[in-house]
Amino acid sequence: MSDMIRSRMPVLRGPLGNVVGDTPEIHTIYQIVQRAARTTQPLLIIGEAGTGKEMIARTIHSAGPLRDTPFICLDCASLPKEGLQAEFLGGSGNFPSPASEERDIISTYRGTLFLDRIGDLTLDAQAVLLRAIYDQETRAVHDSRRAGGRLRILAATTRDLRLGVGDGTFRGDLYFRLNVLSLRVPSLRERRHDIPLLVGSFLYQFSNALGRQPRMSDEALKAMLMYDWPGNVRELESCVKHACRSAIESVIRLLDLPASIRETREVAPISFPNVPVVPLHELEKRSILETLLQVKGNRHMAAQLLGMDKTTLYRKLKEYGAQDRECN
Repeated sequence: MSDMIRSRMPVLRGPLGNVVGDTPEIHTIYQIVQRAARTTQPLLIIGEAGTGKEMIARTIHSAGPLRDTPFICLDCASLPKEGLQAEFLGGSGNFPSPASEERDIISTYRGTLFLDRIGDLTLDAQAVLLRAIYDQETRAVHDSRRAGGRLRILAATTRDLRLGVGDGTFRGDLYFRLNVLSLRVPSLRERRHDIPLLVGSFLYQFSNALGRQPRMSDEALKAMLMYDWPGNVRELESCVKHACRSAIESVIRLLDLPASIRETREVAPISFPNVPVVPLHELEKRSILETLLQVKGNRHMAAQLLGMDKTTLYRKLKEYGAQDRECN
């Protein structure tokens, strides 16, 4: 592995699960996610395709009060109006009466509903969704069997919905209903300094499946830093996986990368601080203790955010001599 990647090897499981980064934008996301995980308010996640919006939504769900309930994911762009009616209104375009046995996601299920590509809904479909959301509390009042149903809505979009509200393609009342909390996920080209961190993280993940520890040459990494990554982190992950499989030797060369990345023209050089090499176990320790500090000692929430069970967390804290750290 190049010295650049080795010296900046990422925390393997950071405060936001697999979302790896050390730029101010990513630290802001860490803070918003930790705050959002403590509530059941709607959240609007904005960002280009491939930036990790669904992963952020799943992290919020797994760390929140509804963590033991289902996470339901719907791709709004692939659902016609009739599909939304079937999902939200029990298969009918009309609201069922309080005595109806029909089930619908909004008022019956308990858990987190992730509405991906919410900006692609037609106006008719937006009206169906809005009516279903508004009807949630009313149904619970009239039917005690539905009172236990509590569904948190997380929505994601690649579009600026404010512009949609302005030009009439997105309902303002639905936008404000969904935008109680919001966060913007930056594109990868906006945080190029995180590319070595992400590459190191993916190399570490793939090493188990490969049965070896691949290394990235400086020449290959330079080409990756020059590339604009229109597919963002998802494309970067695919690229590293492709390179690992293509490399004949343990060192990944420029020729092992996809042609689109090899042929990228130079962009402005990116400088990195001269950071000393830090062992992986030390980075993991820092990640665990920092996450525990950020959640005020709540070990259950820390374990959820770190993606490990509480038994493993307790064992590692004991190893670090931090087993007496205050917890909620």
